Amino acid sequence: MVKKIVFFVISITCFLSELSAQCPMCKASVESNQSMGGKSVGMGLNTGILLLLSSVYIIVFTVGILWYRNYKRSLPTNA
Repeated sequence: MVKKIVFFVISITCFLSELSAQCPMCKASVESNQSMGGKSVGMGLNTGILLLLSSVYIIVFTVGILWYRNYKRSLPTNA
């Protein structure tokens, strides 16, 4: 079960680069910059937002895995 979850999370993060995850303020800034001729700032900003987004999910996932392992160890065994 854990292997399926890990595979799912890894596959989702591989496709995150195709998503357009921008807050409204960032989007307005990029649109005004693009109207003035700059195009590289928008891609860099989008990549930065995706990096920040994925780091939060990685931290939460790691804490969840550690919590689950400690929970399983604390259960009494019926052997």
